[in-house]
Amino acid sequence: VDLKTGVLTIRNAKFGKTRLIPLHPSTRRVLADYLARRNRHWARRSVSSYVFVSNWGNQLDGGEIHRTFYALSRQIGLRGPSDSHGPRLHDMRHRFAGMTLLRWYRAGKDVEQKLPFLSAYLGHVHVGDTYWYLSAWPELMREAMSRLERRWEGQS
Repeated sequence: VDLKTGVLTIRNAKFGKTRLIPLHPSTRRVLADYLARRNRHWARRSVSSYVFVSNWGNQLDGGEIHRTFYALSRQIGLRGPSDSHGPRLHDMRHRFAGMTLLRWYRAGKDVEQKLPFLSAYLGHVHVGDTYWYLSAWPELMREAMSRLERRWEGQS
């Protein structure tokens, strides 16, 4: 993570790709605080070059990441104490994409023009891979249909 430029680099992501993620200033502040605490905690021992580390200072594995997410989800009420299903970590990504599209539609933005930016941000190789988010949300379908109907009415 480069806190000066506000960019998080993710190496060996899905399909072995490297991704650069811009960070919001509030996220930069929280990460700076976390890194300072992490580095103080591990001051006497070498710590992994990974941003988030286990209790032993090593790279987190996928299972640890998901168990932590599920525990935090329960703490903040996204899941019941004994729920075996509920929001998954990947659902947050889908929510972000869907809400971004919905905001663009409601603001009257040219979604077709902006979609390649969202696609690149999500790390999709093809813009078509991002269209899935349109069909997954009834609210997005309503907004798209409403816009299409207005366009058709303007042509008649």
